[in-house]
Amino acid sequence: MSRNYPVTMMNGIRTALLLASLTGLMLLIGGALGGRGGMAIALLLSLVMNMGSYWYSDKIVLKMYHAREVTPTEAPGLYGIVRGLVERAQMPMPKVYIVDTPMPNAFATGRNPSHAAVAATTGIMRILDRDELEAVMAHELSHVRNRDTLISSVAATIAGVITFVANMAQWSLIFGGNDDDGGNIVGVIAMAILAPIAAMIIQMAISRSREFGADAGGAELCGRPMALASALSKLEGASGRVQADVNPSTAHMFIVNPLKGKKLASLFSTHPSTEERIARLSAMQ
Repeated sequence: MSRNYPVTMMNGIRTALLLASLTGLMLLIGGALGGRGGMAIALLLSLVMNMGSYWYSDKIVLKMYHAREVTPTEAPGLYGIVRGLVERAQMPMPKVYIVDTPMPNAFATGRNPSHAAVAATTGIMRILDRDELEAVMAHELSHVRNRDTLISSVAATIAGVITFVANMAQWSLIFGGNDDDGGNIVGVIAMAILAPIAAMIIQMAISRSREFGADAGGAELCGRPMALASALSKLEGASGRVQADVNPSTAHMFIVNPLKGKKLASLFSTHPSTEERIARLSAMQ
């Protein structure tokens, strides 16, 4: 695992810069809407929502998808795979969940390795063999180990705040806000249109860089890069055929993009291309 330390460190630095960019963008919006007072409100709102996402994001997501926690008796195969991987990685044992949906996918959540959960859908357990499922869960545990789950939640929260504030800016213009300053109106209009797009792009960059890191870490943990490559190939093929009822704000959490086939969602995909991910895994052989 030490081989991946420089990559993990660089990803951490990159993510910190991207999160700082998101926060700065949010403050700019707040300033455009209400000057210093608006910036203070935007910052306060961000802090409150980030604290909420830190403590409760895992519970919210698991409840959103009606995930059911399982015991070793209820799901011996999945639970045994996860337990074997965490023993190998010398990590705390996360809670294990199953989501009853034909959509083949998996995700991890939680604020740190001691308060984590991994979830697999019934669909993924039907189409993958044991080695492939182990590789997928190793990928998810790599997210947990690198604290990607927390970083993704914070990024998503700040991006959501930016979009919310930008929408408020649009409504304030519709109802005659800021009509005493033509220059300010132009700035607010530009920010209301461009800020959500910028937030989405930054959020995607965070998620995509983390997926590559989790692929490498997961392949190293399970010891079979091509098992993960095979799993990704199967999941990519199935994702376009199975209808996914997924909230776009959580799409970045899954191992493959669950919104493939929806044109706008695919355009702003939170995941790198599966072909590139497989190519990188093949190079690890």
